[in-house]
Amino acid sequence: MSGATILVADDDRGIRTVLSQALGRAGHDVRTTGTAANLWKWISDGEGDLVITDVVMPDENGLDLIPRIRKIRPDLRIVVMSAQNTLLTAVRAAERGAFEYLPKPFDLKEVVEVVERALSERKNAGAPKASLPGDGEEDLPLIGRSAAMQDIYRVLARLMNTDLTVMITGESGTGKELVARALHDYGKRRYGPFVAINMAAIPRELIESELFGHEKGAFTGATNRYAGRFEQAEGGTLFLDEIGDMPIEAQTRLLRVLQEGEYTTVGGRTPISTNVRIVAATHRDLRAAVRQGLFREDLYYRLNVVPLRIPPLRERTEDIPELIAHFLSNAEASGMPPKTFVPEAVERLQNYRWPGNVRELENLVQRLTALYSQDVISVETIEAELAHSSPSGEGEARNDEESLSDAIERHLRAYFSAHRDGLPAAGLYNRILHEMERPLIALSLEATRGNQVRAANLLGLNRNTLRKKIRELDIEVVRGVK
Repeated sequence: MSGATILVADDDRGIRTVLSQALGRAGHDVRTTGTAANLWKWISDGEGDLVITDVVMPDENGLDLIPRIRKIRPDLRIVVMSAQNTLLTAVRAAERGAFEYLPKPFDLKEVVEVVERALSERKNAGAPKASLPGDGEEDLPLIGRSAAMQDIYRVLARLMNTDLTVMITGESGTGKELVARALHDYGKRRYGPFVAINMAAIPRELIESELFGHEKGAFTGATNRYAGRFEQAEGGTLFLDEIGDMPIEAQTRLLRVLQEGEYTTVGGRTPISTNVRIVAATHRDLRAAVRQGLFREDLYYRLNVVPLRIPPLRERTEDIPELIAHFLSNAEASGMPPKTFVPEAVERLQNYRWPGNVRELENLVQRLTALYSQDVISVETIEAELAHSSPSGEGEARNDEESLSDAIERHLRAYFSAHRDGLPAAGLYNRILHEMERPLIALSLEATRGNQVRAANLLGLNRNTLRKKIRELDIEVVRGVK
């Protein structure tokens, strides 16, 4: 839709100017103001087809204005802008009825796209949602204002009042369970239970009993009836962590729950209806597991309704100062002496690769507050701690002559460190070999410019074996690549 009247409210003259120019070039009539009072007058007079408003304005908070706007003009779409780029801002904008939330600084192309989408979608966004649990920044389960985290906040804000099944992927230590808890705590099931189960931490033969419960006498040792996690999570959210480690037998039963909305206990015969939201998580490549026959394809699509990738810490290093401040505050609240980091120490931590992700950073900050007497943490202290504590020795400069064996050992040490709270139940040997095999074959094909005969000779494989592995591992072969 073009030629619409767009009302822009922001106390920053520069932002008003760039938005007016960009939206004007898109064919819209733009009216701008620096106060909420002027915006409210225009809306009360029936003006405008769409509103773009900042949160912090001199006379009123833009979020507080939204319910008043929706009361008199429920079909008027509202886009919220904010430099307070937290999960709470995104969620509050959504629960008050905003069409979209845009963190500052924003991309003008994205703003225009959001405006066009808002103008073209005519369905009513609905009444404002219930109030949120908690009212301050201290309640935030997720920390970070990077672009990667902003994307996550916006997705969470859209999902919070739905029952859509969500698949969270990401490396160990990135905070997948925190994201699952945020979906629950800020969603419509917040007053129900949040129940988590880690598939990798439970013996395979007990997973079905843990999930679905069992009847008395169902198997040796079942002296009483046991309520499984589905029953415990009734009316709330069930978080299935490390879903890639679920045995095939349990996958089949889980698929039936997702399809039929009911299950039977181990040893039981009467179907039990269930009302839970499923959120799953994994650090594994489930698509590869499907190709290998280790994970049901139909279950994968049932779980992967809304995929949500959590970035590793090395992809959002600009969040590290805020994370450090948060962990230092937590340590002080638990009785540890207050500490600060010199800027060079923070910069050094931003240049570290963090194989254990946010969990590793949190553990490091806890050690520094507990073991070091100085109030100000220096860069020398950071260097010493990284060199001493990192299983890979990453705190020290790496040797350019590092052997393949040393590199593999370094990565495996990082893997075991990141999984110290719960190792996979089984299959680690084949998993590691698989993860090494794919890049080895792919890079060999790249080195030989896609010539499979030369690649087979380089690898010492039969050509037919190489072809089979290319198919199994879903490797794209491009001839003539450099």
